[in-house]
Amino acid sequence: MKMATVVGARPQFIKAAPVSRVLRQTHQEILIHTGQHYDPNMSEIFFAELHIPRPDYNLGVGSGRHGEQTGAILKAVEEVLIQERPDALLVYGDTNSTLAGALAAAKLHIPVIHIEAGLRSFNRSMPEEINRVLADHISSLLLCPTTAAVQNLAQEGITAGVYRNGDVMYDAFLYNRELSRTHSTVLKRVGLKPKAYFLCTIHRAENTDEPARLKEILTALGQIQVPILLPLHPRTHKTIREQRLEGLIGSRVRILDPVGYLDMIALEAGAAKILTDSGGVQKEAYFAEVPCITLREETEWTETVATGWNRLAGAKAEAILQALHEAEPQAQHPGIFGQGDAAEAFVRILDAWARNG
Repeated sequence: MKMATVVGARPQFIKAAPVSRVLRQTHQEILIHTGQHYDPNMSEIFFAELHIPRPDYNLGVGSGRHGEQTGAILKAVEEVLIQERPDALLVYGDTNSTLAGALAAAKLHIPVIHIEAGLRSFNRSMPEEINRVLADHISSLLLCPTTAAVQNLAQEGITAGVYRNGDVMYDAFLYNRELSRTHSTVLKRVGLKPKAYFLCTIHRAENTDEPARLKEILTALGQIQVPILLPLHPRTHKTIREQRLEGLIGSRVRILDPVGYLDMIALEAGAAKILTDSGGVQKEAYFAEVPCITLREETEWTETVATGWNRLAGAKAEAILQALHEAEPQAQHPGIFGQGDAAEAFVRILDAWARNG
């Protein structure tokens, strides 16, 4: 088959790496990078570290309002699809690139394949929730990372073409964890030992576009008596600067530039606890068996909360500190994300789906 794959943001680069390695053994893949993440530290370094093939197309869309960005990606992807005429289009996750790519393909009657289908936070105020719901409802083949994701789709009447194949991010984590141990020097560079610090990431629009929420989060960080490493997303940096919130950043908070994937794995594995609003980092914390405090009121990764490894804290300083105090490693660590062979399972499903027309 001739496959077109749309990626545009850091989590999608991570997911695409193990899939592309397996997919290209028996199929042709055209890789389309929308440019949704365009900062070199958020994009280029991931292609290099993860050994993802260079994109066949880099659309260079960049940032913008949600409608503006989604429309620009849709238009640009449509032009590529008309030129390449693939047999199917593959999208990942829940970004504007995901939705725009899926819409462009569906309107050209090209089947859409959605990896990481079926996730639901049940908060329609989140752009990501809109993106994932709409992408699922126009997809022909839906690859779910967990049993809960399959059940979510069934509740919406989607049962055809639905498979649980495991989580491709877990594939990537296992593959790159060993590399990070030998190639990453990030802890040496920051002068910290494993389990002697907390790791924090903040990037969701609900936190970065709402100064009051970001102020509460930074206030909580300023009261923590453990060193905190904060790789700062460009959007978060912009809001802190514009709202003059620098004074809330405590002396124990170490601000870092965005880091590459191998460094991020090393930081996650070495952290005593992780605070984040990222869906991907929540999962990686679980993979690394590190307690996680999620800076949101809900999560699409409900299984991690059910196991006790993840706690929802929202964006109130008092609740964040309470959740941080309560978060501890659990006695059990269920294998809810599969066995690390999700990419191979996907290609087997794809082959069978193609044979059946």
